[in-house]
Amino acid sequence: MKNYSDLGVATKETPFEVAEASDVVITMLPSPSHVLDVYNGSHGLLHGGCHIRPWLLIDSSTIDPQTSRELSAVVSSRILKEKRGSWESPVMLDAPVSGGVLAADARTLTFMVGGLEEAYHAAKALFLSMGKGSVYCGGSGNGSAAKICNNLALAVSMLGVSEALALGQSLGISAKTLTKVFNSSSARCWSSESYNPVPGVMEEVPSARDYDGGFATKLMFKDLNLAKASAGEVGLQHPLTSQAQEIYKKLCEDGYENKDFSCVFRHFYSGDDEL
Repeated sequence: MKNYSDLGVATKETPFEVAEASDVVITMLPSPSHVLDVYNGSHGLLHGGCHIRPWLLIDSSTIDPQTSRELSAVVSSRILKEKRGSWESPVMLDAPVSGGVLAADARTLTFMVGGLEEAYHAAKALFLSMGKGSVYCGGSGNGSAAKICNNLALAVSMLGVSEALALGQSLGISAKTLTKVFNSSSARCWSSESYNPVPGVMEEVPSARDYDGGFATKLMFKDLNLAKASAGEVGLQHPLTSQAQEIYKKLCEDGYENKDFSCVFRHFYSGDDEL
């Protein structure tokens, strides 16, 4: 907060004070418990009772769809202190993002948005000020559902790319050469083309800087827990989710929780545990 204040950005002491001074509030937090505390806590955004100032609340956290839906219902039960256009009650959008730290820096994030479609269109300019695009996913909680499905696919693809590159190296093919094959063939994916896990293949990605920065392994493990829980709730078989969860759980237990999740290549496949 001091860093922002020194730059001339207005700061407040509590989420409630932020809400009292804002028409739109955007949150992005690590887990469902953090989100619930910021919204419903003793000094949370909704602390002021049934009347609140913000007409739009956007949560860009990666959390489970059920929490997003329950929170949206709480928000919509409030009344605006002042009517905003056609809005008499506040609305909430769940709008997690994809692209990671690199896309955030470059303003090329993609937002996956759930909630009232009218609210989505009203907020679209905000999303485009922070990213390259947004996708409307349907009703409340669908943005969160899309994000955990996206991160499940990302985790599994990173494991597949890492294992394949390690196998190629063991068979005598350099990672750079095999990456060229992947990226001009059917194995092409974000993990091979934009976020390669092998040190020395790409610049300006976590694998080029000892896996520092990027998307922490503990957060990927958290997202896989969300995906596994959601799959269990709907009775879906999820063998790859479970296997990926176990691998990232072990990474965390072995002390790599704060390293980028692509460190799975070095820790599981290269035989180099010294991160």
